[in-house]
Amino acid sequence: MNILSIIAAAAENNALGKDNDLLWHLPDDFKRFKSLTSGHKIIMGRKTFESFPKPLPNRTHIIITRDKNYKVKHEDCIVVHSLEEALNLVKGDPLSFIIGGGEIYKLGLEFANQIELTRVHGTFEGDTFFPEFDNDKWQLTKEEYHPKDKRHKYDFTYLTYTKNQ
Repeated sequence: MNILSIIAAAAENNALGKDNDLLWHLPDDFKRFKSLTSGHKIIMGRKTFESFPKPLPNRTHIIITRDKNYKVKHEDCIVVHSLEEALNLVKGDPLSFIIGGGEIYKLGLEFANQIELTRVHGTFEGDTFFPEFDNDKWQLTKEEYHPKDKRHKYDFTYLTYTKNQ
């Protein structure tokens, strides 16, 4: 089975970011993101891509933009102009990820069959939000709580959801 996974870190009020930046710094969540997505194709919007200092190593970036003239000169980056186009590029892959932002998550929810959500325990002011999803369509299959510590300012929980067939 091919898995299309949405991966995100969202606050309790679903805030994802503000001014094209993250609202928190959680090193263990970055590590998890890296280990889960390395070696796979990652689908994202242009703004998410532009929030990185450079393309993430060992991943193929599929960047969705409406701008027909948008170009990225990097061998690990492919520019497309719709989610459907992006999904066609991952069709045969055993595992690929949608990594944001808010608009792409919203569009991707109906196509995804897994959600890897890091729930950051706090409420934040954001301008980008993770979409609400129907709990009847998704089953929580794994939950792992991390208390805050000297490297992590907030408690957070890794939640894995699988879409009901």
